Amino acid sequence: MPPQRVLPLPRQQSLLLPPVINPFVQDTKLTQTAVIKCFLLGIFLVPIRVILMSLVLMVTWPVAFMITFNQPLKGAVEPMSGWRRFMCKRVMAALGRAYYFSMGFRVVVKGKQASNIEAPILAVAPHSTFYDGIACVVSGLPSTVSRVENLAMPIFGRFVRCLQPVLVSRKDPDSRKNTILAIESRAKSEGRWPQVLIFPEGTCTNRSCLITFKQGAFIPGVPVQPVLIRYPNKLDTVTWTWQGFGSKKLLLLTLCQLYTTVEVEFLPPHIPAEEEKKSPALFASRVRDTMAKVLGVPVTDHTYEDCRLMISAGELTLPMEAGLVEFTKISRKLNLKWDSVKKELEGFAAMASSSKGGRITIAEFAKILKLPVNPVLEELFALFDRNGDGTIDFREYVIGVNILCRPANTEDVLKMAFQLFDTDEDGKITLDEFNALLRSALGVSDLDMTKLFKEIDADSSGFITFNEFHAFASSHPEYAKLFTTYLELQRYQAIQEAMPGDLELTGQIQSGETREDSQSDKKDD
Repeated sequence: MPPQRVLPLPRQQSLLLPPVINPFVQDTKLTQTAVIKCFLLGIFLVPIRVILMSLVLMVTWPVAFMITFNQPLKGAVEPMSGWRRFMCKRVMAALGRAYYFSMGFRVVVKGKQASNIEAPILAVAPHSTFYDGIACVVSGLPSTVSRVENLAMPIFGRFVRCLQPVLVSRKDPDSRKNTILAIESRAKSEGRWPQVLIFPEGTCTNRSCLITFKQGAFIPGVPVQPVLIRYPNKLDTVTWTWQGFGSKKLLLLTLCQLYTTVEVEFLPPHIPAEEEKKSPALFASRVRDTMAKVLGVPVTDHTYEDCRLMISAGELTLPMEAGLVEFTKISRKLNLKWDSVKKELEGFAAMASSSKGGRITIAEFAKILKLPVNPVLEELFALFDRNGDGTIDFREYVIGVNILCRPANTEDVLKMAFQLFDTDEDGKITLDEFNALLRSALGVSDLDMTKLFKEIDADSSGFITFNEFHAFASSHPEYAKLFTTYLELQRYQAIQEAMPGDLELTGQIQSGETREDSQSDKKDD
């Protein structure tokens, strides 16, 4: 029996699965004992804490009103000073601590906060809950980044105004640019403005890793003080992310606890090197690595865009985690925009609609391509199946289509394929010609490809023109890679027949020489 061909399948380490597959799920399991304990404690604690919280709010609102009286509603031109700043930094911060204390929080502060001259920006992570506002209170109520709509909220709108936040507006197309300019202006004010506190992850996770840091806090190129938040509690009643308990349930569960511990740790300020000042992405990455090392958690390249894809996957009846592709990495390496990935998700959903768990097996893959399972199809499937588990998920599909199939879908490849089908060279492919080549290529003598033929024959003329062939291949790029895989097998068989004794050496040379330039992963890190 001749040895089997060894197909080079190098895998870039950077495109392998992340250490944490889904950082946007809260999977707290409430046991019967935990529910009974919460109920018994809640009978006494919830009424008391609600009363205390109400009393604190009744005192806090008049103070916030005094501080912000006659101050501009939007776009603070000058930082607060004098008694207003004192009231905000001392009195409002003390009332904030009292509010968290009334909810049952036990706050532990580690490290030393730098001054606004030593570190104009505070980068807080991991961001996992609406309770993370405790970091702002502990830091003396620095400025934050907030949506314009928050200013109009009853009661809490006044509290937000006390922070003189950098405002973000979804309606303003220049909002992102203006936000970055405002952060940079305050960060370089040499102490005139208070520190700016930013959650660089941009969305809530379950604290199992640190996801991609947005660059806004690092564009000014000034020293940044990393601030860590931990919730070392036996029962997690705080994590508020995309999958899991809602805000009301979390609030009720937290109020039912005897106490909830939160740790806020100030790390030494990170002073950027010249290369970091020139590259905000590098600056952000190094600060994140420092924080992850202290926390003892991995880093991943998930972003808020992954959350949007996750929601889209749910709307397409796929498991929500199917949309998690580490968007930052995928978009950078494959040069994809969010809309393009969303379109790929819709195509994948159409294929995986009948599969369980949003994964495609080789049998389903063959059914989608309207082909039988055969060696050519198995090799193509293996190229897609990056982790070798026998299925293709959406992440593998996106990488496969854009690294394997689209590069193979060139004009030269399509012309060569068309010419092979068009055996009589009359510029069109008949059903007999179509069936004959596919039977030979796939090794199935009684194969009937009428259904696929009709799908390519857009005008139902009974034959396929090159324009129809080209249009179909453009919208179904996986067929181009299937064809090139067939050609590779044909070439291999020719080499095997010509030089059977040199086969093993040929496989080794091919594996060594093509490992870096293989079509399976040809984009550089």
